[in-house]
Amino acid sequence: MNRSEPIVRRKLSDEVFVRLKRLITSGELQPGDDMPSERELMERFEVGRPAIREAMQALSNMGLVAISHGERAKVLQLTAKSIIKQVDGAAKIILSSSKDTLEHLKSVRIFFERGMVKEAAEKATPEDVQRLKAIVAEQRAARGDAEAFISADMRFHTQIAAISGNPIYVAVSEAMLGWLKEYHTEMLIWTGKEKFTLTEHEEIIGCIEKKDAERAEKAMIKHLERSRALYVMSSEK
Repeated sequence: MNRSEPIVRRKLSDEVFVRLKRLITSGELQPGDDMPSERELMERFEVGRPAIREAMQALSNMGLVAISHGERAKVLQLTAKSIIKQVDGAAKIILSSSKDTLEHLKSVRIFFERGMVKEAAEKATPEDVQRLKAIVAEQRAARGDAEAFISADMRFHTQIAAISGNPIYVAVSEAMLGWLKEYHTEMLIWTGKEKFTLTEHEEIIGCIEKKDAERAEKAMIKHLERSRALYVMSSEK
């Protein structure tokens, strides 16, 4: 075998990171526990403070620990939401640099939500339906207030995902809506525009309440196809 396969020596901070991560993933440190102090870790691993701090920052970037100034870092509970949140910054940068990527995200959202609303129609309890109606009532009261209206809009769609009982669906829904919010125009609050959103939301709730999955899917597609024009790159506004 002539192929070269050099062994690359890891940085000290990388080795510390691996060992600290193992403490968490093995269960030796549980969510809510304090991480050992910097001094303890320096003595335990026989390394300097910079290596410890770099490793801790890497753990923080992964959402495994929360670092607070003047306090010990705490181990976090990993959830679907916290994991997906780690890509927020990168996702927004990619979206802001490419119109095509934004259009792809709009299409992914429609594909995702048409499945979510069908599942909601099959699983929704009367309580679930009442929650959706309450959100639409809040949204109706928020007409003229763009921020509050859009916030209620996002909660409406996330609540539909929550009916599934699957926290990953909820996390994905919140992430996509958050990314799209960066590109929402003021078109939504033009006189007469809000009523279309409210009417479509009520139609979707009606289909869910009747457990009509096919009509719910069609209503959701119609709603999202109309509203997709509300999300544009800043250069197009």
